[in-house]
Amino acid sequence: MSKTLIRRIEDHLIQGKLSNVHASHLKFHKYSYLAHRSSEELQNKTFLFHVEGALLKSSSLFPYFMLVAFEAGGLLRALILFLLYPFISFLCLVCEEVGLKIMVFVCFVGIKKESFGIGRSVLPKFFLEDVGYECFDVVMRCGRKVGVTNLPQVMVECFLRDYMGVEGVVGRDLKVFCGYYLGLMEGKKAAKVVLNKIFEEEKESAHVIGIGCFNMSFDHQLFSHCKEIYLVSEAEKKNWQVLPREKYPKPLIFHDGRLAFWPTPLATLVMLMWLPFGLFLSIIRVIVTLLFPYKISMIINVFLGMRGTISWPNSFTNAVNNEEKSRGILYVCNHRTLLDPIYVSMILMKPVNAVTYSLSKITELFSPIKTVRLARKKEEDSKMIEKLLSQGDVVICPEGTTCREPYLLRFSPLFAETSDVIVPIAIDYQVSMFYGTTASGLKCLDPVFQLMNPTTTGSVKIFEKLQGDLTCGVGKKSKFEVANYVQAKIAQALGFECTNLTRKDKYMILAGNEGKV
Repeated sequence: MSKTLIRRIEDHLIQGKLSNVHASHLKFHKYSYLAHRSSEELQNKTFLFHVEGALLKSSSLFPYFMLVAFEAGGLLRALILFLLYPFISFLCLVCEEVGLKIMVFVCFVGIKKESFGIGRSVLPKFFLEDVGYECFDVVMRCGRKVGVTNLPQVMVECFLRDYMGVEGVVGRDLKVFCGYYLGLMEGKKAAKVVLNKIFEEEKESAHVIGIGCFNMSFDHQLFSHCKEIYLVSEAEKKNWQVLPREKYPKPLIFHDGRLAFWPTPLATLVMLMWLPFGLFLSIIRVIVTLLFPYKISMIINVFLGMRGTISWPNSFTNAVNNEEKSRGILYVCNHRTLLDPIYVSMILMKPVNAVTYSLSKITELFSPIKTVRLARKKEEDSKMIEKLLSQGDVVICPEGTTCREPYLLRFSPLFAETSDVIVPIAIDYQVSMFYGTTASGLKCLDPVFQLMNPTTTGSVKIFEKLQGDLTCGVGKKSKFEVANYVQAKIAQALGFECTNLTRKDKYMILAGNEGKV
């Protein structure tokens, strides 16, 4: 198709948009004209953008609803949505609104409103990974930003306000009965009220710029405030770059949910077909780890898809000098998965004691190493760790909880007071299908999901024992200095960033509680 023909088609579509809104005073332009405008021109403008049509690269909403169905409704609801996908796709070709309403009904009907936190804990990660860098750059240059979406507002509001810094969100409310979603959306009549509140100060003097997509119709109530509108074509969106992580307006440190992949229809089909095999594989991996010696179990697990790399200094040894032989070594590692202490034990080729802040009884029952819970009482926990060290080596994760992203949470200084024989360990772990950690789900299923992954890739780096002058006992360092030093050393090895965030911060953000299990 020639460029001239494409240009004529786009011009025809623009004229169609103009006639649809019955607003001859509006100026319609191609998006490319907006992209070349300077920051000085845009910084005092208000930007009204369509989230799905302009900001996101993906043209399909199915993956977002699959995330809601699986994470909030469970496997059965996700299966129903997947089976309805061909029918929904056909309806979207005829009337997109009907297909949208069906997906909303399947995903939300019967979900308790108070417990729905997917829009805050799960979806922002996937929205950020779907943002087009080119449109994002233009949006962030504007002074005021208002997001318009056809999706239920509970799905997008946290993402837009917390990560995009928008001043207002115009979405669809969901009907609620006795605290439960009915799966039905309210009408769009509330949109005008929201916009009037946003623009009441500027009134007629406001210069509002709108941006949407060629293949999406405009609501006159929404875009009647705009003095000019820019339209994005699907061809332009396909050429957009994905928003780089370093360009995120706010760092994505915490996110929840089990799915570690973008759930397109094809990827969802693969996941559903894999589930029975994955469950069987997880059982085999557990049996191998429990019954076979360390060396043999490691070799077998490699063939079962659990691969990784290990590095340690040439002088590394598990032996300590004569003065230290009466006590075990304290291995201090960052926390990526529930199974970190077990990985350390297998790498060291010997059993170790693991101290944890929280652990489900089922996980504790099937653990191949001894696990002891911390009471979160300083004196009691210190005595308990010292007692375990008198019995052998101990593994501790001072972060107190896992973090999936390249960040380290604040290291609790408790470990620094209990021993001077400290060996830092840096751990990184990547999964292919499921996350084996959760803040709001059933923790007893954490090891199941972790071991159901088709493949996993880990890397472990063991450091030299801390020198005496860097410890609390011999070096007279404060416990905070030791904890911060170990945190920084591990972060540097992994290429991660240190933070002062804690376990409590994570659970308050993701689950609305303090994370006491």
